[in-house]
Order: sequence, then C-alpha cells, then structure tokens
Amino acid sequence: MGTQSVNLKLNKLKPLSTILAKSIDRGGTTLLEHTQHVAMAIEVFAEKYHFDFDKKLAIKAAALHDLGKAHVHFQHKINSDKDYKSLREKEEWNYIHRHELSSLGFLSIFPKEEWSSIIDMVVGHHKSIKEDKSSRGIIDLADEKDPYWLENHLINWKDWSPYGLDILKQFNFDNIDIRPISLEEAEENLEYVLSYCKRKPLGWSPLRGLLMSADHFASAFINGTSAKLEDLFAIPNLSFYKNPNRESALYPLSKIDTEDKRQHTIVVAPTGAGKTDFLLKRCKGRIFYTLPFQASINAMYERIKGDIKNENPNVETQVRVLHSTSALLVKGNKDAESLQHFGGAAIKVLTPHQLASIIFGTAEFESMMLDLERTDIIFDEIHTYSDVGRSMVLEIIRTLLRLNCRIHIGTATMPSLLYNEVLKLLQENGDVYQVKLEDDILDGFNRHIVHKMKDETEIDAVLNTAFEQKEKVLVIFNTVKKAQEEYIRLTEEFPHIPSMLIHSRFRRGDRFALETRLKSEFNGDGSVQYGNGLMPCFVISTQVVEVSLDISFDRMITQVAPLDSLIQRFGRVNRKRSKDTIGKYKPVHVIELNGNALPYKVEILQASFEQLEDNTLLRERSLQSKIDKVYPSLDTKPIDIHLIFHEGQYKIKELCHRRSAVIVEALEIQSATCILSCDREKYLDARWGERIPMEIPISIRTMARYKNQYEQLEHGSHPFVVPQKEEDHLKYGLKLVEPEIFL
Repeated sequence: MGTQSVNLKLNKLKPLSTILAKSIDRGGTTLLEHTQHVAMAIEVFAEKYHFDFDKKLAIKAAALHDLGKAHVHFQHKINSDKDYKSLREKEEWNYIHRHELSSLGFLSIFPKEEWSSIIDMVVGHHKSIKEDKSSRGIIDLADEKDPYWLENHLINWKDWSPYGLDILKQFNFDNIDIRPISLEEAEENLEYVLSYCKRKPLGWSPLRGLLMSADHFASAFINGTSAKLEDLFAIPNLSFYKNPNRESALYPLSKIDTEDKRQHTIVVAPTGAGKTDFLLKRCKGRIFYTLPFQASINAMYERIKGDIKNENPNVETQVRVLHSTSALLVKGNKDAESLQHFGGAAIKVLTPHQLASIIFGTAEFESMMLDLERTDIIFDEIHTYSDVGRSMVLEIIRTLLRLNCRIHIGTATMPSLLYNEVLKLLQENGDVYQVKLEDDILDGFNRHIVHKMKDETEIDAVLNTAFEQKEKVLVIFNTVKKAQEEYIRLTEEFPHIPSMLIHSRFRRGDRFALETRLKSEFNGDGSVQYGNGLMPCFVISTQVVEVSLDISFDRMITQVAPLDSLIQRFGRVNRKRSKDTIGKYKPVHVIELNGNALPYKVEILQASFEQLEDNTLLRERSLQSKIDKVYPSLDTKPIDIHLIFHEGQYKIKELCHRRSAVIVEALEIQSATCILSCDREKYLDARWGERIPMEIPISIRTMARYKNQYEQLEHGSHPFVVPQKEEDHLKYGLKLVEPEIFL
C-alpha cells in the first residue's frame, strides 16, 4: 500500500481559523484554540503536580502535540468530506493515520537537547508506542502494520505544514526560529523519533502523563478551560471535622488527638465510633477516599460534600466521585459532571479498582500516578476484599508509598495477619500512628444478640415476630439469584408489608434511585417512617449494603458470611447510638451454610459460624480473637505476573501501557454489561452519557456461561441483550435464564 498516486491538497488560501481540532458535532474547536487551551492547562498541571517539570518545555510540547491534525487526511476525516469517504474506499488511502506522529515532523524546530522530553510528551499521548490495542503505536506501524507509515504521515507536507508553523508562531517562544521544515528534514525527524522510541528503557514517563492530563482536560472544557483550571488542586478546608462541638463520648475517636506527627495511620474501631471524622482529620493535603462498594461510595460522597460545603464554596466541583455511574450522582450540575474523571480534585471518593491502573499499567496510568503523588489516601474497610482483591490493594499501597503518599486505614475488623502485613508496609516508609479503643470503651458498642438458624425455613417465623413488633428488618443473601428468589417468595407471603429489593444487577439509573429510596424511605429519614414502633417493613439485599452505608434497622436475618463481613452487616442494625440505646441489644439471625457457598469459601463460612455463640450477646472486645481463628493464615494470591513493577524494577517499557488488566476476571468485578431488550434500539441511538443509565453491570465470569445465550451488541460497552420486561426488572433486577446445559 503506497501513497505515491495520491495528491489531494488543501486549499492554500484556506485561513487558519478553518483548520479544526474537533469535529463540528464535538464543538468545532479550531486547532489553534485547542492548542492554546492545552498550553494553558499544561502550565497549571506542570506547576501543581509534585514533580520537577520544566513549564516552558511543557508548553512547547503542548504547542507541538496536535499540529499533525492539520494533515490533509485528518482534516478531510474530521469534516466528514465526501471526498474523504470515497478516498477511504481506495486501498492507497485506507491507512492508519496517527496525527501525533505527523506533529513530530516539526521536531527539529526545537533545540536538540529538548527533543527527548518533547517526544516523551507527544508520541504516546493517545496510544502506546508498542503493542497498543489497535496496533497503532509508532513501533507497531513501523515494524508490522504499514511499510509506508513515514510517507503516509507526511503526505502533502508542503501544503499543510504552514498551518503548523503559523500556530507555533502564536507562542512567541524565546530563541526559537519558526522556520519552514523540508519534507526530507521532517522524514529525518520521524526516523529519529522511531529510533528513540525503540531505545526506551523500562519504566514509566511522568512527561507522558503530564501532556495526557492537560490534553484531556482542555478537550473536555474547550473554551472553559481557563476558568475550570481555577478549581483544581485546592487543599480542602476540613475545619468542620475539627470543631470541638463534634466531640462526644458517643464517638470515642472524636476524643483522641489527631495531630500526631506520624505520617501514616491505622485505626481499628467499631462502626459508629467516628472513624470517618478521625481519618479525615489526619489528612494534610488533597484526599483520595476509597471504599469497596458503590452504594457506600455514593453515601460517603454526599456526606463529605454536605459536611464541608460552608467552608468550601466550590464544593460541587472540588469534591468528586468516581465509579461507573458517577455521572448520575451529579446529574444537573454540568461543571461537576464534567470534572469527575480529571485530576486535581480536592477530595475524590472511589474504589481501589479505580486506582488499579497504577499497578497494572493500563491506559493513562501515568496521569493517575501524577495525580496521586504526595496526597492523602484513605482506605476504609480494607479487609472486605477477596484474596486477589486483597493482593491488589496491598500492591496499590506499595506503589502509593513510592509516590510519597500518606496512607490512612480504617477498619472495624481486620485479621491480625493482614494488620501486621499492612503495618510492616507502612513502617518501611514512615512512622505509623496506631489507634485502638480500650476494652471498657468497646463494651459500650455491644449491640447485638446473635441467634443461629439451621436453614431458611426459619425465616418466616422470625419475620412474623418482627412484624408483630412493628420492626424494620434487613435480610441479606450472598447471591443476587437467591435474593431475587426470596424476595418473590416473601412478598407473596407478606403482601401487605412494605418492602424493597436492592442488589448490584439493576440498571445503573434504577440502582441509583433504589439507593436514594433506601436512605430516604426505609432509613426513616424521609416522609415515610418504618420501624421504631411506627410500621413494619423489610429490605432484601446482598452484600452491597455492608460497608459505610448509614442505615439502621431493628433486626437482621443473614446467610452466613465470613466473620468480618458479618460484623459489617451487623453494623446496619442498632446503628444509631445514643445514651438511650447503649446497653440495649437488637437481634441478628445467622443462617447456617446449606449447599452453595458462593461467592465465599466453604471453610471460611464454617469457621465463621462456629465462632458465633447462639442466643448470646456478641461482645466487641472478643471480635479480634474470633476473627483471627477464622483467618489463621493470610489469604492472598500472587499477582506478580500482572504487575508493571516487581522486585524493585519496572516490567513495562516507557511510553507504553497495557491493553487491559488481564486480572479483571480474577478480581470478579463487574466488568461486563447487559441491557434489557426493550432498551436495545434506544441504546443504539444514544450517546455515551445516555447509555450509562441503561446498562446493568455484571461480572464477566458470570456472563461467560451465557455468552451463546444472548445477543451481544458491537456498540457502547458491548452489552448483552436480555429479554426482560421493564416492570419485571424494576421489581427484581436482571434475571438470567440458565442455559439448558446447566438445568
């Protein structure tokens, strides 16, 4: 495939103002405007990131990075010219064009001692230089895909390169001669870039991350770039949590000094002891607050935002939330919605999975590493992760420590072996402030009488008793399928008792509405009041309600789970501590393992059940010894092969990233999506932001058994299309029909 026969030229009289960087439907930003916006952004990012960046050099890279968009190929494409569409049908024009490579034809305008830094920023700001997902990196093109890559990227150079020169002239660089570059010189520049990239050592490039951050930010905000930059990198005012009026014996951690000079923190205390306040008061800079579940993330985001709004006037944009449906949480505030995924937040609430790019080296990991450096990282309820997830979190901590972060860990329950492992990690990188409550204080958190149940046949009798006493009951099952089955059965058995079902397999938009209803209606914070002698109700759920969700029930029925998870579940009962509630105990009923143990291990469930004493007060001071008996060894799995840094050195080449984290399936995170058949056409016609509320998250491992059962779309998140009626889904969530081979 060659280009010698192609001679499609731009109109030489066409003004610079008509050369676009973004298509009309994406704002129609001109190349000059976009370049200027990126330069504005990179100056701020270069100054604010805790890295010794040369701002003047960074601006040069910003000025250069997209000049290749003036290339005839790109301009015809972005304008959707009929000529372009017809040309793409011809073999000689059906080639991969990477505009950043065309940009580097101008490299020799800058002093040679600056070339390496400029190349680092420009050549890979969209793609990995090698083994990219689409095999479009410079080394891929040169070695495998396109023997004509050089001439393709410089075709008609004389016609479009003047636009690049005109843009460079706008910056008035000191001692830089903005001169015409011959085609031969441009070719030499690209050949130098290729040889430079092939010589790259193992490691990671902060410079690449810097330009990525600036480019993505400017692309998102276009003409609003300058104003939005003012909201970045603010240190949050946390004086709300330090107010002496918040000190109370009901929250014993509020009485403990947080001004200790030790760098890191580990706090072990029961739910309701004031861990959130304590951990936040320990922070000195920008904050990343991690939690294991979406529902708890949403609740924490709303709580923090509400707590500090008076002292932080830009709280809507400075406190952000990051997960798959964060756009729904901030819907209605365009500024806040746009800012969620970008660096520079004062406080960001997320899961550790959103930090995983820094250990697996997936796309844009360099930007994430820059954003994290020297910040405060809070890990709330670190114990909740599976063996692979736990290994991932420990590795994330190791990387964060190399980035000079301050680590603060809070937990109600943590096996001593895991505690000691985390403590060792932190002590190798600074002093650790360890906080545990004394036994006499722990006694004030005794809240639950444990009742052991042989099987699910006892559920109805317990519920009858609870409803007679007008109680609010939380019933937790370990799998979505079981929760759905029991909800159908129990709503038929108790048709007049208000109820709801919540789990992870609802449409994202519907799940958000359910979380809101759970907090406002079933938690007694809204106009409808359940429990506490008013009127009975029940909620059926999975483990999505375990952690940091501020809800309180009168009674719980739960399938047996790992003991640390059970303790978290129990924390949703009798949660509202007051002088009147201390010394008053609420019932929690635990169903013995019968049959399927998923998603847990049989031996862990059996050991956990054995540690519970029937019809007995569960004492907080005894929990640690019980947990340690359940976990006599540290349950982790090796993930070394997936890491980009291991045994003191990087395993990835600079300017490269991994296509994806191959460990995703092992982590059992919800990495696949489904949609309802009634949403199919709407999904196909929708834009990205409009598709999110229709998607139903599910693990890729679960969908593996259904891959031949449902249609999978080639659009958006490539969802599986499940035939389910709207009204059925709103009641029960996604219901999958088992393939015949499993029936």
